[in-house]
Amino acid sequence: MIPEYWRNFINKNEIIGCEFEVSEEDDLSELGADLKIMNIEQCISEATECYPGKAAIIEGYVPVAMCLTGSGDYYYIKTSEGENGSLYRIYHDAVNGEQIATNGIEKVLKNYASLV
Repeated sequence: MIPEYWRNFINKNEIIGCEFEVSEEDDLSELGADLKIMNIEQCISEATECYPGKAAIIEGYVPVAMCLTGSGDYYYIKTSEGENGSLYRIYHDAVNGEQIATNGIEKVLKNYASLV
């Protein structure tokens, strides 16, 4: 479920549990972001036990970080993009049944590796 390239990225850079801030200027959605990289168990839990994770995984998005500002939104990578793909925010209230609303997913970074 969690791509090997993501596992390699977080382990190589030793960023599990690390917090990152993305400024409004650097955030493609222009909101800014404060996030914390989750460990593999947390990623799996969010993807299999919670929404929007359960809906997101069906659409090829894997949760990788949690919001630190209290919004309840998580950050995702898209498996079809492969290594060095984008980082996305999926709004926790954007799920209708098993689907995510088209305006519920926003690209935050063109390349998740730019966090480090």
